[in-house]
Amino acid sequence: MTSAETGRAGERAAAEYLCRAGYDILARNWRAGRYELDIVARHAGVLHFVEVKTRRAAGLTTPEQAVTPAKFRALQRAALRYISLHGNAEEELQFDLAAVDVWPDGSMEVRLIERAMECHW
Repeated sequence: MTSAETGRAGERAAAEYLCRAGYDILARNWRAGRYELDIVARHAGVLHFVEVKTRRAAGLTTPEQAVTPAKFRALQRAALRYISLHGNAEEELQFDLAAVDVWPDGSMEVRLIERAMECHW
């Protein structure tokens, strides 16, 4: 599998995980100009912006290590754009990480890390 295919498979696994956990998926791979969000979902009255990071298990870096401050700033800008087009500015927001490990047999393990990134707007 190429890294792009691995990333797409990880995003599918994360979306399936969220659906099984009762989240309503509002958007996947949402784009508006230079802005991009992996998954936008709603659960228990909260709007979740979920960044998906997929890595091969036992690799050099974990999915959690892949979210840099610069990436978070880009997510914040994208979230603001999404809200301006589709959201309710009064709604509670949360930035989460779906960390996906791909095992040698091709199976995937998804860990949802809620509030992985704190925003103080």
